[in-house]
Amino acid sequence: MPPTHSVTGEFTHAFEIKSGPVNLPLLKLLSDDVGAISAQLRQKIRQAPDFFRNAPMAIDIHSIADASDNIDFIALVRIMRDYGLIPVGLCGGQERHNQAAQSVGLSVLSLARHEQPPSPPQVSETPKSKSPPAEMHSKIIEQPVRSGQRIYVAAGDLVVMSQVSAGAEIMADGNIHVYGTLRGRALAGVQGNLESRIFCHDLQAELVSVGGHYKISENIDDSLRGVPVQIFLQDQSLIIQRL
Repeated sequence: MPPTHSVTGEFTHAFEIKSGPVNLPLLKLLSDDVGAISAQLRQKIRQAPDFFRNAPMAIDIHSIADASDNIDFIALVRIMRDYGLIPVGLCGGQERHNQAAQSVGLSVLSLARHEQPPSPPQVSETPKSKSPPAEMHSKIIEQPVRSGQRIYVAAGDLVVMSQVSAGAEIMADGNIHVYGTLRGRALAGVQGNLESRIFCHDLQAELVSVGGHYKISENIDDSLRGVPVQIFLQDQSLIIQRL
């Protein structure tokens, strides 16, 4: 006998489609040499296999779209899947790239406003201002961040008043403050802000990252565990310093 359903009115809503603060990592291609991409990706994943395992990722080709007509999306998607990544879409391409990407099951994505690449090259003869932009804001989380939770603050800082559990992931375009034990993963400056920092009262993290530079648990000195620390970039190196 087929199942019966209780319906109030004409129908019952089973789902909603809404926008949300999803931060999708980008594989930003600087070359269409699939062999070179594969070698570098393999090396990167070996440094933090748990971080990349089953991670959804978009392919960003805006840096090479004008010069490249020969991107082998079939091989690129296969390589990403072989390394445990989940390629979901393409951004920054032209129509010919979009059609080729769609033919292998990738969606065509648009970069969010804060992810748009700058028009001029990222080269400046004057020091960058360390002042945060006017729209910077903070988000305060008072409850513990549980395993499996993923919190992202765009264009601002994240403040966690409690602990971050193993298997959780916290991210911010600005700084991260954790007034408790930091387990799981913490990524500050995820849109490239190299001035961002991570502060925590008890470092037990699986992975920490500032501006795309990261360290995994195995590479964190035991003397820095269980004590208040700050994490920041200095000369392109990730520094963990006791407070």
